[in-house]
Amino acid sequence: MTLRIAAALSALALAACATMPPDGAHPEARVYAVEADAEADVDAALARADASGKRVLLVLGANWCHDSRALAGWLESPRFAGIRARYEIVYVDVGVPQTGKGRNLEISKRFGLAELTGTPALLVLTPDGTAVNLDTAAGWRNAASRSEDAIYTELTSLAERPAP
Repeated sequence: MTLRIAAALSALALAACATMPPDGAHPEARVYAVEADAEADVDAALARADASGKRVLLVLGANWCHDSRALAGWLESPRFAGIRARYEIVYVDVGVPQTGKGRNLEISKRFGLAELTGTPALLVLTPDGTAVNLDTAAGWRNAASRSEDAIYTELTSLAERPAP
């Protein structure tokens, strides 16, 4: 009986490992600066977008957050160079909004994201500051478990999505 239980547990463990990405399956980057002047950084990104005709990719996250670091890691990776070329990217540290210890939350509200309950959130803005993805902006809380291809495809489509 003990051998059967051990064999069953081993089989379950192998199945779990097969469905979970291996350790280090995604890059990570710590780009969310607590001391940054986030409002000025966003305004500068909008000005660059206006001059270049690009959109702004506003990433609201925190270095403590695994999913925020994963999303930033993909964005900073070589494969995403084409994505970076299509956007003016700005990373904003939002602290821990889900516990009431958020920072820079007025930035998400400024662009129509009324409540930030988790990290990361990702807003795509036109050069005039219109958010084109309010429907998906807060849905990036699982970025670490998304595939590289899924993230790349979504960011590519958001670069082309018409403004509301």
